[in-house]
Amino acid sequence: MKNLPKEKRNRLVLIGVLTVIAAAAIYYFLIKAQQNSASSIAKAINEQKLKVGSAERLIAACSDIKKNVELANQKLASIEETMASGDMYAWVIQTVGRFGQERKVEIPQFSREVTTDVGILPKFPYKAAVFNVRGSAFYHDLGKFLADFENSFPYARVQNIELEPAGSSAANAGGDVEKLAFRLEIVALINSNTR
Repeated sequence: MKNLPKEKRNRLVLIGVLTVIAAAAIYYFLIKAQQNSASSIAKAINEQKLKVGSAERLIAACSDIKKNVELANQKLASIEETMASGDMYAWVIQTVGRFGQERKVEIPQFSREVTTDVGILPKFPYKAAVFNVRGSAFYHDLGKFLADFENSFPYARVQNIELEPAGSSAANAGGDVEKLAFRLEIVALINSNTR
């Protein structure tokens, strides 16, 4: 370059500088813009792949969900078959009376039902029937009866239990002194979907 005339050297330097500026301009305005566009497209593709993957998992789980709903409906139907329906007084005598006899609990007195709203959840599809029950039993037999009753009938609960020695109760006068007289309320859901 030293042998070149000054004018040619200046032109070569000017061409070099313009070439560098043109290359930088091409890189920033064309190549960099294309790279940004390509990266945003790749990001959008990844987001769509994630959405497709979750949709495919949901579709694959759809049959399991349907199967679980079907099993839950069958379980609900089997529970509803044993729920109180029709003549509530006959139901409580047959169900609770027989259940108590199997566990050595004497239940001679059942009151008529008092129908109420459950009030647990809004638009709850069942009403409740409250029965007052009186009877007598040994302490351990009564405890077994209460535990078995609430485990066997998931739609019923026992509340307001009152205990006293059976000898002081008029219902069991002259009976065994170790027995307890009890009063309790049984709250059972009413199956209004009977066919």
